[in-house]
Amino acid sequence: MPTSPTDSPTRNLLEVSGLSAGYLGEDVVHDIELSVGAGEAVAVIGSNGAGKSTMLKAICGLMGPSTGSIQFDGSEIAGTKAHMVVRAGMVYVPAERHLFPQMAVQENLFLGAYPSRPDNDRLELVYSTFPRLKERSRQHAGTLSGGEQQMLAVGRALMSSPSLLVLDEPTTGLSPILAQEAYAALAELRKGGLTVLVAEQQVPLALALADRSFVLDHGRITLSGTSAELAADPAVRQAYLGI
Repeated sequence: MPTSPTDSPTRNLLEVSGLSAGYLGEDVVHDIELSVGAGEAVAVIGSNGAGKSTMLKAICGLMGPSTGSIQFDGSEIAGTKAHMVVRAGMVYVPAERHLFPQMAVQENLFLGAYPSRPDNDRLELVYSTFPRLKERSRQHAGTLSGGEQQMLAVGRALMSSPSLLVLDEPTTGLSPILAQEAYAALAELRKGGLTVLVAEQQVPLALALADRSFVLDHGRITLSGTSAELAADPAVRQAYLGI
């Protein structure tokens, strides 16, 4: 059975230990142990309802954990408010995207840089990664296609120059072709050195992107290892790859 490597290839940018979190006093995720090395891509895979979103929200400060430690870039951030987590360099892209539909694409991007002033170099990076956003820079975000809205959500997150980009189900509502395009863009960002943590139901895409992966089942990490190890594991192949 695959297990997490004992030694990370680089320093750990994110270390989660003993994390439990939930709603109304009832935990949904339990005793999460997870790490992300600087420059690494890590995937958390699991079916709908496994607890992926709850786990990411707790890590990113959108809900307080019941127990556990969250170390980000050497500092404890468990219980820290979400806006302070963003300022520390961890930026979360929710599955729902939460764009401002009546504002133009570029205005949405500029809000991603807040409280700093928008940086032209950063804007050009977003536009070079997602050329369609540049073509639609003056268009209202609410009139974009689902795939374009996902590009905008990721682009807005990039405007803050994150150390760690956290994505919750980035393929939600996307066709298979657009889902592949989204992951191709993430792969290009990785080549530029961006560290990524992604939770995903589209397991083949996530495993192809990630260096290491974790399986979350009923709120608990049940398997972990390199993505190649998990892709070859019979349990993963049967449960998530349809093989």
